[in-house]
Amino acid sequence: MPDRAPQPVDRQLPTDEARDLISLVRDIARHEIAPKAAEEEDAGRFPREVFTLLSRSGLLGLPYDAEYGGGDQPYEVYLQVLEELAAARLTVGLGLSVHTLASYALAAHGSKQQRADHLPAMLGGGLLGAYALSEPASGSDAASLRTKAVRDGDDWVLTGTKAWITHGGVADFYTVMARTGVEGPRGITAFLVPGDAEGLSAAAPEKKMGLKGSPTAQIHLDGVRIPDERRIGEEGQGFAIALSALDSGRLGIAACAIGLAQAALDEAVAYAADRRQFGRPIADFQGLRFMLADMATQIEAGRALYLAAARLRDAGRPFAREAAMAKLFCTDTAMRVTTDAVQVLGGYGYTADFPVERYMREAKVLQIVEGTNQIQRMVIARHVAGPESR
Repeated sequence: MPDRAPQPVDRQLPTDEARDLISLVRDIARHEIAPKAAEEEDAGRFPREVFTLLSRSGLLGLPYDAEYGGGDQPYEVYLQVLEELAAARLTVGLGLSVHTLASYALAAHGSKQQRADHLPAMLGGGLLGAYALSEPASGSDAASLRTKAVRDGDDWVLTGTKAWITHGGVADFYTVMARTGVEGPRGITAFLVPGDAEGLSAAAPEKKMGLKGSPTAQIHLDGVRIPDERRIGEEGQGFAIALSALDSGRLGIAACAIGLAQAALDEAVAYAADRRQFGRPIADFQGLRFMLADMATQIEAGRALYLAAARLRDAGRPFAREAAMAKLFCTDTAMRVTTDAVQVLGGYGYTADFPVERYMREAKVLQIVEGTNQIQRMVIARHVAGPESR
C-alpha cells in the first residue's frame, strides 16, 4: 500500500480555539481511529470505545450550549470536525452526526428543566444517541408513520416499530417520533426514550453493503411507558421538530461525504505517485491527472457548499434550501470520487488490500440516508419553483 502521508486539508477556521480543536481531532483520528478502521469494518465491529473517547474529549456536543455540557462551537467548525473524523472512518463521523441529530430535539425544543436534567449526560456524559423517525412502511413519506403514543395518566405508552435506526441496539437514548393525534404531520409528537426502557428491543442488525461497523437495526416498542416529562415540545409539534433537525443533519451527512471523498482522493494520489508503468509514475499520464484534478475540484466545491450553508445557519438565517443542496451535491460527489479512486488503482482498487473499495461501498449509503437525493431535489425545486400543483 502507498506509504505517503496525505497533506492535511488547509482549513479556514474562525478562532484559535477552533484550530486547536481540529488539531486534537486529527490526533485522535490518526492514532485512535484510522489504524483499526479497515480491520474493524471488515469484522463488523462497532467502536464504542472511540465514542467514549470523543465524549471525554468534549466532541459529542460541539454545536450545543456550554451551559449543558456542549462545546459552544459554530456549525462551520463542528462540520469540519465531522469531515476529519469521516475521513479516518465513516462509521465514526456518521455516528457523531447521528448523535448530534438525536440530541437536537431536546436541545432546541426541550424546556429549561428538561435540558438541565438530560443534556449534560447526552452531550458529555458518555451517552450515545439514535434518531428514530423512519419505519418499515414510511421512509421518504415520514408523515405517514404508524408508531403510536397513547396518554395514560401522567405517562405515555409507545407501541410500534422503527426501521433503519443507526445505533439501533447500542444507543443509550432514542429521539422517537410517534403519532399522538390525527393522521398526517400534525398528529406527531417527539419523545426522549431511554435505551434500557422496558419493552424496547432491537432486531438483529441489517446486513449492509458498507458501514458494517455501524449497527443499523429495527427498534421495537412494545408498550414502552415513559413519563410526560420526556415528551419534547408540544403535542403535535413532533414532525416540525423532525424536519428542522434534518435540515441540520443533512449538513452533517454532507460533511461526512466530503471527508470520505477526501480520503479516497488522498489514496488515489498516493497510489498514482508510487505506481510505475511504461517507466514512469502513472500520475504523469494526462488521463489520470485530469481524473485527479476533477476529483479535487468536486471535493473543494462540496466543501465550500456545506460551509456556506453552515454559515447561514450560524447567522440565524434560513438554510433549508442550501442544506438540501449541500447534501445532494456532496454525497453525489462522494460516489463519483470513490468510484474514480477505484479506477485509478485499477485491479488493486477492486481488492480489500486497499481501502478505496470500502470507500466506494460506504459512499452509496450517503445518497440514501436522511432524505434520499431524490427527496433533496424535490426540496430544492420547491424553493426554486414553488410547491407542486395539486
